[in-house]
Amino acid sequence: MVTIMAVIIGLFFAMNIGGSGAAASMGIAYGSGVIKKGLALMLCSIAVFLGAWLGGGEVVKTIGSGIVPSSTFTVPIALIVLASAALSLFLANIFGIPLSTSEVAVGSIIGAGIVYQSVYVWNLLWIMSFWLITPLAAFIIAVFVSYLLKSTFIKRIMKAPKAVPFLAILVVFMGLFEAFSAGMNNVANAVGPLVGAGILSTGSGILWGGLFVAFGVVLLGRRVLETNGKKITELKLEEGCVISGTGASIVTIASLFGIPVPLTQITTSSIIGIGFAKQGKAVLKKGIVIQLLTVWIVSPVLSMVLSYTLIQLIIEQNFYPVIAMAGVLISVFGVLSLIKKKHTVIQHTPLKE
Repeated sequence: MVTIMAVIIGLFFAMNIGGSGAAASMGIAYGSGVIKKGLALMLCSIAVFLGAWLGGGEVVKTIGSGIVPSSTFTVPIALIVLASAALSLFLANIFGIPLSTSEVAVGSIIGAGIVYQSVYVWNLLWIMSFWLITPLAAFIIAVFVSYLLKSTFIKRIMKAPKAVPFLAILVVFMGLFEAFSAGMNNVANAVGPLVGAGILSTGSGILWGGLFVAFGVVLLGRRVLETNGKKITELKLEEGCVISGTGASIVTIASLFGIPVPLTQITTSSIIGIGFAKQGKAVLKKGIVIQLLTVWIVSPVLSMVLSYTLIQLIIEQNFYPVIAMAGVLISVFGVLSLIKKKHTVIQHTPLKE
């Protein structure tokens, strides 16, 4: 029964990965008006499955045994790790926020590793360094290319009669390339713990994980597609080609080396970079961008805390660390409440002449 539940939750997680990460890869083609939402989701689901099936094996190995030893993943622990990650991601999908499935999955695994003091620290630091470097690089590249596209020479090329149809085809191709890279990198987040626990083989995990990620694109991806395509900044075709091509290339290279990277952060950072080049700092003040940044920070910590707490309570039946963690959380929220209250009082206190 526990094994069946672990598989169900893993596949449910895979569907949410499709809704959150893979769907965002076609946001540029949709946002630029080249392709309609339904067709974008259908093509994306096919590309993400092919990416998982053809190139997802290396990242599966990393998730299953590269962050903590595979021996850590007993069936009950794999169930809890996947449940913690899936819950975090499901909540993000409800609010339509593109969330890094890699961060959520790795956060849950770290929670289990902390319980049993089995985290491969250097491997984890290596992975986390890519979480910081890749979105920043994508942002910088997007800003640079956006300014480059404003040059007189490039503008003349863009005015050619054949430029628009070519760019329309290219932006769809780049979106599919990005979805393919999402399948390579993200399917491991759902099936890696199952493979580590010996519930599924690597091949069957990739097959079923890829299928359910593809289902998730179609069933759950509409709101995330709308967020990435319409709510951050308007995009031109040439900008979309650069953004998708950059993200897909970075993620594909990382996948070949087995490194789980935040595809959604990379893509979204590129879109924000385009907006920054057009509108300056104003784009960074938009509510949707602030909300994205907040969820990116909170999500791995949330999944880690959930995983750690559930393992301590259910598996180890140890209540003391949970009580200590609850005390810390109460203290943090109490301090934040006092700071907010003090700030409100200062704002409403009239100044004396």
